[in-house]
Amino acid sequence: MSVDVKESIRKRRAYRALAPVEIDDELIHELGESIRLPPSCFNKQPWRFVFVRSPEVLKKLHSSLSMNNRWVEAASLIIAVYSWKDLDCVLPGRDYYLFDTGMATAFLILRATELGLVAHPIAGFDDKKVKAILQLPEEATVIALVIVGKHTSLISSLLTAKQAEAEVTRPARKPIEELISVR
Repeated sequence: MSVDVKESIRKRRAYRALAPVEIDDELIHELGESIRLPPSCFNKQPWRFVFVRSPEVLKKLHSSLSMNNRWVEAASLIIAVYSWKDLDCVLPGRDYYLFDTGMATAFLILRATELGLVAHPIAGFDDKKVKAILQLPEEATVIALVIVGKHTSLISSLLTAKQAEAEVTRPARKPIEELISVR
């Protein structure tokens, strides 16, 4: 069996122009399976994900979004990614649970991409509101919301001009020489 992670990495885009997609139990299970295998410090697996597909709860979550994230209203699924320090190994000077949770989120994003979906992580939300709406533990840190839908070429009026431009042309990426060094 051939696995082409490189292709999923290449295809992954943070699109905002979304069309509805059916979010059934099978899809949730498939995405959920993708977060079971990432590595973590001492195998603590500190990540937690809440899959929100209920129209009523989605609408409540929309009230937690920043103004530039109104495009999220077209999403069929919002996944709240959270964790807290006590779930992870404790290392002096490091909040390693954030790194571990980020890796699990990347696995989920790549699997969604492989399934032909957009999985766009965002940070523009009110943490306290999200925790209250989803009844998360007070000690939890909501690290990201991952917005899931099907990409469409129709540009929504909910997008800003800059966001609409990014739908057509992939935003510039830094050259590899700026991101890595070899010693």
